[in-house]
Amino acid sequence: MPPINRNLPDNVDDLSGITKSAILLLSLEAEGAAKVLKELAPACVEEVTRELAGLGRIPDRLREAVIDEFYTMSLAHEFANEGGLDYARVLLMESLDPKEAEKVLSKIQTHVQKTPFAFLQKAESENLLTFIQDEHPQTIALILCHMPHYKASEILVGLPISKQVEVIKRIANMEQTNPEVIRQVEEGLESRLSSMLMQSMEKAGGIETVAEVLNLADRATEKAIMEGLESEDPDLVEQIRRLMFVFEDVLLVNDKGIQSVLKEVDNDELALALKTASEPLKDKMFGNMSERAVQLIKEEMEFMGPVRVSDVEAAQQRIVDIVRRLEESGEIIIAGRGGESEMIV
Repeated sequence: MPPINRNLPDNVDDLSGITKSAILLLSLEAEGAAKVLKELAPACVEEVTRELAGLGRIPDRLREAVIDEFYTMSLAHEFANEGGLDYARVLLMESLDPKEAEKVLSKIQTHVQKTPFAFLQKAESENLLTFIQDEHPQTIALILCHMPHYKASEILVGLPISKQVEVIKRIANMEQTNPEVIRQVEEGLESRLSSMLMQSMEKAGGIETVAEVLNLADRATEKAIMEGLESEDPDLVEQIRRLMFVFEDVLLVNDKGIQSVLKEVDNDELALALKTASEPLKDKMFGNMSERAVQLIKEEMEFMGPVRVSDVEAAQQRIVDIVRRLEESGEIIIAGRGGESEMIV
């Protein structure tokens, strides 16, 4: 048994958060401690593990104090989440020494109190600017003080120069604001902003809509539109094309086309691309390959082990690019895209 660690302070309040975390983990069974570690960020795991390795044996009194504090803080968080800080204060005052209850509440207060103007974080800067630009400079200054700096800057730049100066002066001279004042301003703004927020979340149009519309158009119409866009915005055309034909759409390629595509794809890349493919698509591919080739691909998929999703998507996209190129040159036909009508028997 390791010796008791004599370097630790006697008072639990003098311990750092990392040390408390390490002591708590040390008090758990290995399985429970492992589950807790899984919930932590990698950097935190490293810190706590390093602290844990150098702890030694913890005095029973200190260990119990850490466990008691953790239990009390958990209760306080639960009470505060259920009914707010006032509710938590009442319950804690009934179960703890008043001084201890106030100390616990002060520790969790910053974690559970709602950030002023938190509802504004949902609004896009442009919409928010339109909404608040006619407010009094003092109100705008109060809002910007509670926004992330990058967002406050975006809104400030959009204000008329005269109002920019007024808002900056008020921010510079602003002292601690009465919570009741903040609450009143919040309530007034939130009720007026709610309808705008709902509208900003509803999007119409966009590249996805274009891709869906063109997918339903005949091949000649799609080709004419895409060629017209190509000269003006080739990047936009590329984005649309990538949304119009995805890997699962390879199912729409006729068998002769599948065989042409397979000639240009390595076995390793095909195995990677098929890792997340649907069964119908796998059957489509395997149905146009020799039994020996199918066996090789299936063995490759079985023994490749875990793979990154990004690698699978990249392999699938390369096959999609091959399909698009072969279709463009007229070498393959994709069902439902007008190719059949261009054929002459």
